[in-house]
Order: sequence, then C-alpha cells, then structure tokens
Amino acid sequence: MYSEYLKWLKTGLEHLQVRGHVWPGTEPDKTMVIGEGRVAEIMEELVAKLGGNYPFGHPEYAGQMLKPPHGIAWAAYALAMAINPNNHALDGGPPTSEMEKECVSELAAMFGFRADYLGHLSSSGTIANLEALWVAGRLHPGKAIACTTAAHYTHERISAVLGLPCIKIPMSPGGHPDMDFLMKHAPDIGTLVVTMGTTGTGAVEPLHVLAGFCRKKGIRIHLDAAYGGFFKLLQGSSLIDDAPWELTSLADSIVIDPHKHGLQPYGCGCVLFRDASVGRLYKHDSPYTYFTSDELHLGEISLECSRAGASAAALWATLKAFPLSGDTGFGPVLQQCRMAALEFAGAVAGLDDYTMIGSPELDIVIFAPLSTGRLSSQVSESSKTVFRRGMDPATPAGDRLYLSLYRMPAAQLPEDCGIEADTEEITVLRSTLMKPEHRGFIPEMVERLKRLAR
Repeated sequence: MYSEYLKWLKTGLEHLQVRGHVWPGTEPDKTMVIGEGRVAEIMEELVAKLGGNYPFGHPEYAGQMLKPPHGIAWAAYALAMAINPNNHALDGGPPTSEMEKECVSELAAMFGFRADYLGHLSSSGTIANLEALWVAGRLHPGKAIACTTAAHYTHERISAVLGLPCIKIPMSPGGHPDMDFLMKHAPDIGTLVVTMGTTGTGAVEPLHVLAGFCRKKGIRIHLDAAYGGFFKLLQGSSLIDDAPWELTSLADSIVIDPHKHGLQPYGCGCVLFRDASVGRLYKHDSPYTYFTSDELHLGEISLECSRAGASAAALWATLKAFPLSGDTGFGPVLQQCRMAALEFAGAVAGLDDYTMIGSPELDIVIFAPLSTGRLSSQVSESSKTVFRRGMDPATPAGDRLYLSLYRMPAAQLPEDCGIEADTEEITVLRSTLMKPEHRGFIPEMVERLKRLAR
C-alpha cells in the first residue's frame, strides 16, 4: 500500500539529490546534498521495511485503536513540516499558533465549555492527562487521584509521577463504579477521573451519576475522553446513551485525542480546563522566548516546550473539511462506526460458535468463541487460537481478520453470555470498528469469523 504514496513522494524529493532544501536566492550547503539516485534508493528500502506492518487502513484490520489519518490531515501535516513550526512560542509558529487556538476553541465548544476556558493541543493524550492531573494536584495538594479499575493504566502511572496517591474504584459486574467504596474514600479524593469510553471495552462511565456526588463532596471531575470524546457528536441521535454526555460542561478538565477519532496523525492530544484561572499555576518566565507580543503564548499554559505546529495545521485543515457540526462533518463518520459496532454485535450474537460479552456502548465489540467449550479456561485458549489464526501469514488472505485480545476478571462476565468461570481471569476477543469502512465489511467479517472458529 505504501508504493502508491511513493510515486508522488519520489517526484517531490528528487530535487534533494542535487540541491538539498534551499530557499530561492540561496546556495545549497554541500553537506546537505544527497547523492545522485540515493533518494529513490533510500525510499524504496523504506517502503520494503514498512511493508511489515499490518493492513491498518483496511477494514479487515479490526484490532487495536489504529485509524489512519485522513488524506487532508497528513497532506497538511507534511506541508507544514517543510517549515517545521514550533507552537511553544508565537514567533516559533505565528500562523499555526492561531490555527491551534481555532481548533481548541471548536473542541471546547463541542463539550459545552464557553469563553472562559483554557486549553491547547499536546503531543498525546497521556501528556494531556498528565497536565490535567498536575493541575488537579496543585489545587488539592496531597489528595488522591481516583479512577475505576477500567480506567487507562496511565492514570495510576501519572499519579506516581506526581507523587499523589491513586485510589482504584472497583467495578460491579454490570460495569458501574462501586458507589459505597467511593463514598468511603471520598474524604481522601481530590479528583475523580471519569472515562468517557474506556480503551478496553469502550464503556462510558456514568458521569450523570458521579457529577452530583463530586460537587457535593468538593471533588474535581476530570474527563478522560481521549478515546470516546468525539462520540459527543452523536448526542441526541438515539445511537448512544445521552445521559453521561449531557453533563460534560460540568467537568473541571477534559482530555481528547484527535489522533484517535479525529482523523489525525500521531501525536495530537488536547487538554481543556473549564476555568481559565488555572493558568496562574503555569506561571514561569522564559526571557528569550516570550518577548514578541503581549498576546498569550501557548507555551505559557503548557507543560511541554517544543510542540509540532504541523499538528495544528493538520487538525485545522481537517476541521475545515469535516466540521464538528452539520450533516457532512465528523458526526456522520462517527455514526458509521457506531452502526458498524451494533450490526457486528448483532451478527456475532446469532453465530453458534460465538457469544457476545455485553453490548457495545461505542464502537468496540467484545465477544468470545465457544467452539471448544464453555469453561472460561477453554474460551481463553479458543480466543488465543482465533486471534493467532486471524493474523497468521499462513492463513489464506481471504480468511484473515486482525482482532485483538482482551483480558478481564471472570467475575465480570455477564450472566447471559453462557460461559462458566473456572478461572479468575478470562481472555476474550475484541474488535475496534473505528473506520467508517468497517460497516460495509461486516458481512465479510462474520464469514471470516465462522471459518476461523473451525
């Protein structure tokens, strides 16, 4: 698949063989010139190496959270990278800094944040979460960060980096936080992380249940919407449960990853704060950086220093092509992913050799093969077998299906899945249907699953 990109890349890069990267009216530095024919040779070798990747762009890849960026995003990124602007300071990237502010404003409005907010892009959701929890720790010194056992592992790790306790909230078999446990530990908690789309199952934690509790107890709310945040656009469509999404504007901070459902290249995260006054916590001086204007430099409200202005250019161009509102923007893209998950789950539920593990809340589907037995130990081995067969190069191309594995406590299995627990943990199959092309591929996916189970 990379050979198509190579055709125009080589055309654009051939001038490097002779000239190097040169501005008009200047002479190339001889140390930067690439020898005759070496560009094509190097790029051909690169293509050969990249051929070892799985077919991430094809709908038969339904494993990890890998969604190829839209063509306009990587074209805008590549164009901006020819300049390589740095959005840490205004004079490091004046146009891309303005683009970043535009993009962040649109993302903030999507969640219901109004004029008095603070936010910026980041190099990843992990860094964005680090920043949000750093602010939380400054506002509630020494108090714990709380998150459910289904939350991303990064929160526990970040808490350790910040020197803050981390309280892990147990989950019920139905996937709800243990409110009795939360009530007991409330005096020790400064911030509660609510995950709007877990990376394991795509579960949306009940913000509508937790928001009132947190306000009553004086606990900050941080929404980790890194994966599921763009599904906010489906609110009111009857495709998702609106209740948790209706209260996003009450969160103290929010993280979203445009490099997941936002069609962006890695890495592009975003952190938002409802109250702009948290900007006082960033106060620092950089005498050689912040001198070009009285306007706020993005680096003054960020833990990161150098940040790729190209990320802002790519997201800006994408939001121009796919607005966050309307009938031709991001909403219809998310709708296709959600419909793919519902249709795939319905089809799997009708297969004799498989069982569903709960119902998908977003676009991640959890299921398991029953072809060798219904004990959790047997299901785990069958899941691993189907997983290996699906991505084995020896498997006929028309039978391959790239899935992922998900390990969960057997005690959290739904009662209606037909699996009998004889182990504490069980390994099942997981499909991430985050490409809109998945919807049209569902019948083929189901046929391949049948053949892999046999």
